[in-house]
Amino acid sequence: MIVNECAYQRQELLGGSPCLKLRRKTYVRKTSSVSCMPGCPDTSASSRVSFKYKAVSSQVLEKMSSSVASNENLLDFPCSSSYETAMEALSSLISGQKRGTKRTVGGKYEKLDRVLMYLKILGLEEEHISALNIIHVAGTKGKGSTCAFCEAILRECGLRTGLFTSPHLIDVRERFRIDGLVTRNDAPLERREIPYFGCSNPQENISEDLPMPPLFQFLTVLAFKIFISEKVDVAIIEVGLGGTRDSTNVIKAPVVCGVTSLGMDHMEVLGNTLRHIASHKAGIFKPQTPAFTVSQLPEAMDVLHMRACELMVPLEVTLPLDNKKLDGLKLSLAGDHQLVNAGLAVSLCKCWLQSTGNWDKLFLNDKQEADLPDAFLRGLATARLPGRAQIVHDIPLPLNNVFRATKSSGDLIFYLDGAHSPESMEACARWFSDIVKENKNPSSSLLFSSSSFKVQKRRQAWENGFNQHEKVNIFGSEGIAKQILLFNCMEIRDPQVLLPRLVSTCASSGTHFSKALFVPSMSTYGRVTSGASVVTLDIPNKDLSWQFNLQRIWEKIILGKDLTLEKASRTDNPELLPPHEFLYEDTSSSPYTDRCFTCSAVIPSLPLTVKWLRDCVKENPSLRV
Repeated sequence: MIVNECAYQRQELLGGSPCLKLRRKTYVRKTSSVSCMPGCPDTSASSRVSFKYKAVSSQVLEKMSSSVASNENLLDFPCSSSYETAMEALSSLISGQKRGTKRTVGGKYEKLDRVLMYLKILGLEEEHISALNIIHVAGTKGKGSTCAFCEAILRECGLRTGLFTSPHLIDVRERFRIDGLVTRNDAPLERREIPYFGCSNPQENISEDLPMPPLFQFLTVLAFKIFISEKVDVAIIEVGLGGTRDSTNVIKAPVVCGVTSLGMDHMEVLGNTLRHIASHKAGIFKPQTPAFTVSQLPEAMDVLHMRACELMVPLEVTLPLDNKKLDGLKLSLAGDHQLVNAGLAVSLCKCWLQSTGNWDKLFLNDKQEADLPDAFLRGLATARLPGRAQIVHDIPLPLNNVFRATKSSGDLIFYLDGAHSPESMEACARWFSDIVKENKNPSSSLLFSSSSFKVQKRRQAWENGFNQHEKVNIFGSEGIAKQILLFNCMEIRDPQVLLPRLVSTCASSGTHFSKALFVPSMSTYGRVTSGASVVTLDIPNKDLSWQFNLQRIWEKIILGKDLTLEKASRTDNPELLPPHEFLYEDTSSSPYTDRCFTCSAVIPSLPLTVKWLRDCVKENPSLRV
């Protein structure tokens, strides 16, 4: 299992997403396009989105991020020199040397005032932002997943969607999605995005009083520019950090707001109590605009209710989605915690459709009120958010929808997640443990395990065989199984809290890690990269002291005693990789070397680590890692 917060770049090394064809019921709208420039029409809730639908049967070619991927499904994203120049320009907007350092921006204006001025430089006024019919989502955990569910549901309703999320995993363009896609016509949106990134040379308008915006402010302004230019019917906007002073909070008239689960995170900015954090999140509430949240701890819920009362906001607490309402389908995003996010997304989308006058047009005679419309079910079953509870099979492409391991080598499967708080680490551990138990159970290895023919046909039609929860027998009945942890986290996190939570949660379900590998991230805080960045096996001369600290903490958790390392902590030691035997041996017989403790090892390069794991399973056909 790979848990890494810093950049999710594991996915870049392991694989991308295949093209898949879906035959489904879609909607073609006839509309007078949503105006984006001066002279836009009335933007009241009842008239913001007004169009007629015509049900048609068509074959839709889409690129979708799969939750179950193969390493051979790499997408080629060529980038021109002008695009790389844009990446360099974006990198110049990064303030601070590392995460958690205090950043200051010059000028005499407050943050949100600056963002509004940047928008005006691009010819965008408040009415243009309001015309995007925004769903605004804040929270500590689950806001990205909630936004992904919302986007997929409304797209399945026939709407043209825009989705802005952060951070990106591989390429900065991932933050901006139109109709669920980063790419169009089998090619990147590169030529369309270069003018957006250039933004008509905004440096002509900057001054000492109004300097160039930091990176996230720039990308937020860019998102509004793209969505208005692309004439989306709805924009789903994820808050970056907090809420009250977040760059996205220039949104004055969203259609509906959502607050996901709240917890202790980003305390260096938001405060050291849950009340302080909740106060920041509630900052996105707007007067008399409906809002939804999920079950919260009392001190957080009190703050949300108090703020809602001040602004006369109708605040509703949603329940986790009942599995029975899925009619036999599975959520495309894995983990029981996703039922909470899905329940919130359903409420947000229903409210949005009702507020814009489209619910009755679409679903008046569709189903009973208690049932979820088919479009909602399709969205919940196909929403994608790579890098969160994602499975990557490092084996050849599937044959007849069944993954088959070659007999000449063992099996290597990566389970990816970016958990970086105690709560998310526990959710990640439960997800991984559940899958390990399923793979050990021969009865769970049937593809489409439901006995319902109706459910089976719906999955095939709506998901084209691509679902996180398909149970696939890739292990067979014999072989050596090893669970390996590949881990990194930022230095502002507390690994003495995160790692014990991971170990104890997995152990409570009978899942134990044979070894742990601690590896630095490939990304650097001060540079924005594209998907075309070259991945090499060169060993960077990195300081590995943080990775050795993680290793010591791990060894103490597993063995109950402190171990020390006398060797230097930089990559100047010629012995870079542990022997392959290190992976096979039990803890009691594992050798102690300068880079390998009994239960773990530090490896200085992620590409080198992946290659080493591949070599290990290639050498031993009976091994499954």
